[in-house]
Amino acid sequence: MRPLSEWLPHDWRQRLYIIIFEADTREGRLFDIALLIAIVLSVLTVVVSSVPAVQATMPIPMAILEWFFTLLFTAEYIARLLSAHRPMRYALSFYGLIDLLAILPTYLAILVPELHGLIDVRLLRLMRAFRILKLTAYVNEAGILSIALYNARRKILVFLGFISIIVVIFGTLMHIIEGPEHGFTSIPVGIYWAIVTLTTTGYGDVVPVTGLGKAITGFVMLLGYSVIAIPTGIMGAEIHSAMRKKPITTRTCGQCQTEGHDPDARFCKHCGSELGPYQSDTTPPPEPS
Repeated sequence: MRPLSEWLPHDWRQRLYIIIFEADTREGRLFDIALLIAIVLSVLTVVVSSVPAVQATMPIPMAILEWFFTLLFTAEYIARLLSAHRPMRYALSFYGLIDLLAILPTYLAILVPELHGLIDVRLLRLMRAFRILKLTAYVNEAGILSIALYNARRKILVFLGFISIIVVIFGTLMHIIEGPEHGFTSIPVGIYWAIVTLTTTGYGDVVPVTGLGKAITGFVMLLGYSVIAIPTGIMGAEIHSAMRKKPITTRTCGQCQTEGHDPDARFCKHCGSELGPYQSDTTPPPEPS
């Protein structure tokens, strides 16, 4: 039996691949825009259908809309499998699993009605909101953000380690100073208080009573405002550095599904596979000096 990806002629598969997986051509951009609109409308449908008044007065229209979007995303998922050079790699990739999550709950609720005895059917409906994750695949700026996050990963880990030390120290201090009689029954409770205070959230369920405890609370609050500037500066510098590099394209490797290759690249910078010809109907912007 022929693999699913070979059911289309090579020329059609390559053309469909460029339209679906890349966005540097007019057809690719139109496809992404249409898909973005469908994703937003489908998520709005899920949100609106959760309102009790809508459930009582418009159950059939909501069901029709849900099935319309489910069939639409099913056709998109099949088209991706048909056009992908390695369908299983796409299916097991992050966005492949998200695409599957976008359509699976509706079919599960029909094919396995016994699920209502094991899990609330509302949970399956909520899972449809995972479609919003598909949005990240079609935002070009997400490529710059992902590069900045990757380059700043060590700095962010050091920052999180520093924050962890702070909350443990102040959580322990508040457990000693305030004690169980004021709600600080253990060090974990003190750490919870330190996290809530440092992030300036302030739930108010655990509060200091003693003067020393209140003084420490004020210091931690001020420290929280100053700490916010650290990750902002790290990410700002990395994003600026990423934007100064060559413009990112949506050119995608057919083997490993990674995108962002240079227009003149011949081989994938991740897996080494030969890239197909780059197609774009726009002139790339000049490289920054």
